[in-house]
Amino acid sequence: MEENSKTRELRVLGVAELRALGHPLRMRIFDILSQHGPQTSSTLAELTGESSGSTSYHLRILAKQDLIREIPERSAGRERWWERPKGSTSFGDTEDTRTPAGRAALQAATAEFHRLRTDELIDFFTRRVYREPEEWREAASSYSTTAKMTPAQLTELGARISTLVTEAGERYRDQEGDDVRVVSIRADLFPLSPLGGAS
Repeated sequence: MEENSKTRELRVLGVAELRALGHPLRMRIFDILSQHGPQTSSTLAELTGESSGSTSYHLRILAKQDLIREIPERSAGRERWWERPKGSTSFGDTEDTRTPAGRAALQAATAEFHRLRTDELIDFFTRRVYREPEEWREAASSYSTTAKMTPAQLTELGARISTLVTEAGERYRDQEGDDVRVVSIRADLFPLSPLGGAS
């Protein structure tokens, strides 16, 4: 899994970082900081429905792995502000993740990554879409199809989609305006299990 970018520095996460992100609340906090910018333990508590003591604890674990960092110039007294450093992260297939413990950490982080994104997708298209202004309802979309392809063809398609997604991210990531909102841009490309095969 990768937040893709050509110009942003790419960090391939190791087992310790993956273990940190394998926890549901830590992945949620990581996503909120990625999507909505700096937060405190108190604002994160409001957004997640957890106590500020709990969010503070999980923030420290994420910070220990350099997945997030404190913003000293914005922090004052007991109020500490946290942000996710700029750059892309990848749940890569590395030598460390090929061990049983590494594979378990990779699977846990991957499961949380996809669970959150699937929950967001279902929530929008089954509930929130009806409360959105018409222009946002019409702009939102979800596409799916199947095809019979070779690995080379799927790789080539992935590269084309990656270029398009990356260009949109770089162009609009820091855009401001009255009608600007954070949006999700995603694509999933993978082979299906053969009929009768292992799931």
